[in-house]
Amino acid sequence: MQSCEISGDSTDDPLSSGLRRKRQPRIVVIGAGLAGLSAAKALLESGFTDVTILEATDRIGGRVQSVKLGHATFELGATWIHGSHGNPVYHLAEDNGLLEETTDGERSVGRISLYSKNGVAYHLTNNGQRIPKDVVEEFSDLYNEVYNLTQEFFQRGKPVNAESQNSVGVFTRDVVRKRVKADPDDTEAVKRLKLAMIQQYLKVESCESSSHSMDEVSLSEFGEWTEIPGAHHIIPCGFIKIVEILARSIPESVIQLRKPVKCIHWNQSVSKEIERVADHNSDLPEEDKGSDVFVECEDCEFIPADHVIVTVSLGVLKKRHESLFHPRLPEEKVMAIEKLGINTTDKIFLEFEEPFWSSECNSIQFVWEDEAESESLTYPEDMWYKKICSFDVLYPPERYGHVLSGWICGEEALIMEKCDDETVAETCTEMLRKFTGNPNIPKPRRILRSSWGSNPNFRGSYSYTQVGSSGADVEKLAKPLPYAESSKTTPMQVMFSGEATHRKYYSTTHGAVLSGQREAAHLIEMYQDLLQ
Repeated sequence: MQSCEISGDSTDDPLSSGLRRKRQPRIVVIGAGLAGLSAAKALLESGFTDVTILEATDRIGGRVQSVKLGHATFELGATWIHGSHGNPVYHLAEDNGLLEETTDGERSVGRISLYSKNGVAYHLTNNGQRIPKDVVEEFSDLYNEVYNLTQEFFQRGKPVNAESQNSVGVFTRDVVRKRVKADPDDTEAVKRLKLAMIQQYLKVESCESSSHSMDEVSLSEFGEWTEIPGAHHIIPCGFIKIVEILARSIPESVIQLRKPVKCIHWNQSVSKEIERVADHNSDLPEEDKGSDVFVECEDCEFIPADHVIVTVSLGVLKKRHESLFHPRLPEEKVMAIEKLGINTTDKIFLEFEEPFWSSECNSIQFVWEDEAESESLTYPEDMWYKKICSFDVLYPPERYGHVLSGWICGEEALIMEKCDDETVAETCTEMLRKFTGNPNIPKPRRILRSSWGSNPNFRGSYSYTQVGSSGADVEKLAKPLPYAESSKTTPMQVMFSGEATHRKYYSTTHGAVLSGQREAAHLIEMYQDLLQ
């Protein structure tokens, strides 16, 4: 049986004589992603000396994962810096020369970013036909017009009618369908193509939102997500460079890899077992036995702390909040965790010996004609591939080779994750043959794909405001424990950070960075006298 240990600072340390005697507070950060690293970096640079990062996996970066294959770097996770003006991630990249090799084509100002703004998106049907460019442009204008309407419910406080079910997907599908059917200038054949394109565009939107379906995204709250002005940028040498820059000023001894956390015991709720172990541990200072917080690790070590910054994903909180916190979280916070949404968006990279697509093609969009009147975007398990919305062409080929990047989200992404590489590669090749009308497309020479949904350390890609949730739930998720108004003990024992805790910038890398800096700022303000 594995024995448990409680870690304690040496009594020889002059700063370990208790907070009342102005010792340094012990701060534990759970997670070495962008939020955790940003928090730790800010704390250390402000003069805190007792900071520990516990990371469950064998690497830093969290949902940033750059994979080097040959001379190219592929992003399994975060890919774009969304906006530049005031974006801390953009400024880190720019100040450190990470954008010097970014081509003009990789500086996209479009709402939905491709790997290159150059070229043309090919919308292909399952009958092997390309939808005419003018039809695509007409539909795109209509869709974007309706998309702008979805923003107004929050931004202008417009009431949501019952027919929409407060759903972005339901509202968009209904309004676009009515306008397409009412257009007197289109033939019935063109109308049918445009109706089928609705579902394809909503699949793209679902991948953008990391939702199973846009039907699950709240219409009344959709417009609160805020876009930072300026172009979207790709980092050619890999997004992981941002992670490395953040970690550069953090001593290696601060970060403990392969250190998963089992439970956070807060508000002086130390269990009998901890007390028993503490009583028999002569190395533990007396002050640590009365710590407000103990972090219990899977390896049975108990780490005393004054403050814990939790940066785990919303997906992990949904799965583990009952066992991860003792005592259990307040009902208000549990409700926020349950109401907010997170799902999976995965990428499938396919590398080919030679391109089968034309030089002007920047993406292949899959339009299923039989979905013209469909309501649902859920498929049987053996038809998971119908949720793949598109393949982007990675550009420039001199850097990446001849590579396509496919997108799939929701429950079908989880099914894809269960399949082996051979099955996924073969299925994607058959799709490409079907939609291009070219039966001679060879199988890819190599496949690389993400698996964010089934990874127990993430359980999803990023968050969204689900129907029934609001920005107020994001605020509740971010609220530290114990609640100040109901506790006489040390405030901010357990703090929450990560993209899902940023009300305006959820789902983004800059939201994660800013949330980490936010929690660090709270502690810096609390201990400003000690840090002077």
